[in-house]
Amino acid sequence: MSDLLRAWRDALPPSAPESTALRTGTDLLARWSEPQRHYHTVEHLITVLEIVDGNADRAADPDAVRLAAWYHDAVYDPQRMDNEEASALLAEAALPLLGVPHIQVAEVARLVRLTASHDPVPGDRNGGLLMDADLAILAAPQDRYRAYVAAVRREYAHLDDAVFAVGRAGVLNNLLSLPRLFHTPALRELWEDPARHNLSCEVAAIRVDLGKTGSADLTAAE
Repeated sequence: MSDLLRAWRDALPPSAPESTALRTGTDLLARWSEPQRHYHTVEHLITVLEIVDGNADRAADPDAVRLAAWYHDAVYDPQRMDNEEASALLAEAALPLLGVPHIQVAEVARLVRLTASHDPVPGDRNGGLLMDADLAILAAPQDRYRAYVAAVRREYAHLDDAVFAVGRAGVLNNLLSLPRLFHTPALRELWEDPARHNLSCEVAAIRVDLGKTGSADLTAAE
């Protein structure tokens, strides 16, 4: 955790009060460690930060993207529909107290809200990089992808299998309908095809399972 807190501090302005920076970073790590999380955990945060750091030269404002990575799932409750908005509001409240310029605070909040759609406009280098880092798991090898799907299912344990399957298929189909899943050219070249393959295979498996049970309208998953 000390390495993460150091990375958090490094993304902030040098003028950020040390005690406030430590308190805020500790609070964020506590949020990322909440018991309802199985995929959206500290490990996911680390992965996103590593991808952002490895491609920082592709962003217009790397520190804004780093801060947005910290906040993009800071509020995560599978039973609410406004996690992205709540996370953005948290960033807007906390970052000015850390000396982050208002224009950068606004950019961080915009990026966090963008994770609701994962559909940045062409040329949005900051948005493209954060979305790519957030969705990198979609291009993972089969074993890691299956572990990710299982972890997400545990986060939605309050839903029965049929309801979860229909909702999950809707999310996957929305992603597949995007003109591109990845926006940073070098990352898109690596990840676009395997991600679409993983998503398509998962949708097909869901349709088979729903067809076997007859417990849900298959058209609801389109």
